[in-house]
Amino acid sequence: MPTGTSRRFLDLPFFEPRHRELVQRLDAWAQEHLAGAQHPHDRAAVDARCRALVGALAAAGFTRFSVPQEGVGFDVRALALIRETLAWHDGLADFAFAMQGLGSGPISLAGSPGLRQRYLPEVVAGRRIAAFAISEPEAGSDVAALSCRARRDGDEYVLDGRKTWISNGGIADFYCVFARTAPAELRADGSSVARGISAFVVDAGTPGLSIAERIDVSAPHPLATLAFDNCRIGSSQRIGAEGEGFKLAMRTLDVFRTSVAGAALGFGARALDAALAHVRDRRIFGRTLADLQLTQAALAEMATELDAARLQTYRAAWLRDKGEPVTQEVAMAKMAATEGAQRVIDRAVQLFGGRGVVYGEVPERLYREIRALRIYEGATEVQKLIIARELLAAGVA
Repeated sequence: MPTGTSRRFLDLPFFEPRHRELVQRLDAWAQEHLAGAQHPHDRAAVDARCRALVGALAAAGFTRFSVPQEGVGFDVRALALIRETLAWHDGLADFAFAMQGLGSGPISLAGSPGLRQRYLPEVVAGRRIAAFAISEPEAGSDVAALSCRARRDGDEYVLDGRKTWISNGGIADFYCVFARTAPAELRADGSSVARGISAFVVDAGTPGLSIAERIDVSAPHPLATLAFDNCRIGSSQRIGAEGEGFKLAMRTLDVFRTSVAGAALGFGARALDAALAHVRDRRIFGRTLADLQLTQAALAEMATELDAARLQTYRAAWLRDKGEPVTQEVAMAKMAATEGAQRVIDRAVQLFGGRGVVYGEVPERLYREIRALRIYEGATEVQKLIIARELLAAGVA
């Protein structure tokens, strides 16, 4: 569990006793089950470990936070706290937990009673692994430009097209897929209008769905390109109303994007803790590295940047849990936490010197793990556009 400032942070009014108890319980579990975890790079080993982590998190009762709680809905503060704690201990454990929520999020928010009953208990129990399939080769940040088609044919839909950069691709048991059910509309400037998109649940074994390519990235986790070729699914597999898929995708991201900031905080806090331990022991010029004022200045900046991002992250989560609009606050939190954690980790690498770039050292591993978070679920540049749009819409100069 992150130490120092982040522990004291749990005493602030953002949190309730249940949140503090959750973090204590998860931290104790992580120390027992994740301490000394190996970080495999072989694809089969990564896949197997990810499946095992989903099962272990489910057995311990933590995946229940992946779906809305009865009478409460999503507890976004809990989601962010869980991801911060897991990310401090083990990046793949954080990934495994996060994808159970994001991958099934559209079903939680807009699925029919039948879909919810069929999939969500399986997600909580860890018996089915979920995935969220929206990005395409030519439609990443510009979701409205997606071209994967879902054609109605009687009581079925026929899906054709490709999805890429799909987390859990290749190991998921089902995918929440966003596809066009109406032709694309273009504005005068050539940009796409966010209409005519619908969401569907597609089981991994459905004929016509295949894994076109597995993708290897710097911090290994299951990732793939999906191909849909005359893939037929029943109309009952549609999530929500036809044509409401874009709004559903944005609602899903509004819930889970805050948790991305939580994960970034966990990575950043682990880097700060590692740096603190290192500079106390590392001797240079007859003193410890911690005795140098330049080192102290770096540590102060690292701690302050993380604390500021933590305030923004849990403000956004708290407001979302109160039912208030949080689009701007979530974008600010995601940007501040991921960009800030990247800088903190980079400084940790620098403080470690040559050890900081040795494969497997904590700062080196974190350097690989943090980088993707500045892109996933909306790149930093997209967050800036969202923030500016919200400011302008509110008439703020």
